[in-house]
Amino acid sequence: MLDHPADEYTGPRTTLASVKPRVLRGFRFYGFGKRLIDLALVAVGGPFFLPLIMILVVLIRLDGGPALYLQPRIGRDGRIFRLWKLRSMVPNAETALATYLEGNPEARAEWDSAQKLRHDPRLTRLGGFLRRYSLDELPQLWNVLIGDMSLVGPRPMMPSQRLLYPGTAYYDLRPGLTGLWQIGERNGCNFAERAAYDNRYAQTISLGVDCAILFKTVNVVFRGTGC
Repeated sequence: MLDHPADEYTGPRTTLASVKPRVLRGFRFYGFGKRLIDLALVAVGGPFFLPLIMILVVLIRLDGGPALYLQPRIGRDGRIFRLWKLRSMVPNAETALATYLEGNPEARAEWDSAQKLRHDPRLTRLGGFLRRYSLDELPQLWNVLIGDMSLVGPRPMMPSQRLLYPGTAYYDLRPGLTGLWQIGERNGCNFAERAAYDNRYAQTISLGVDCAILFKTVNVVFRGTGC
């Protein structure tokens, strides 16, 4: 549930895999039910999460700057959509990142591999808390509601990361607010390795798998393992 913006990627490229994983035939039947479940859970959780989002918006505004921002992401079938997030970074975050990476070779290597930093200099004090508990992702419930995303699926990647992704399963599914990668080694694998999680999910997708991922996500969030 965690990403960082990047206008242009200049690191190593990974060739896209040409072989598609087998997606279970049952998904064509579960796909409609999956969408209904997304809508039902967002409707049930909305009365709780909306006040929390409003409180966080006020706190971020008090810290200075806008509370929400939009970021382009790749959706199902390669369509670009706008993803909503609570702002967790300082103004001019990309300039700050470029300066930091230029003077820190180890951080540059970490960014090129994972497309994220464990110790990100762009995060505000409140933003660090939001990231740790994945609270900055809450506005994406709107993306789920309007059909850009699902509650469970591959983590939405940025257009600039397309060439880093060595797989195709991602494009068959709606990106998810959570997924196998988020409850697995999200801080312990590089960006390209996310494709293995997406392939596995595409091959095993079912109501039971989605329920298990949602249940484990609650534990991951309360453990505060985000960055």
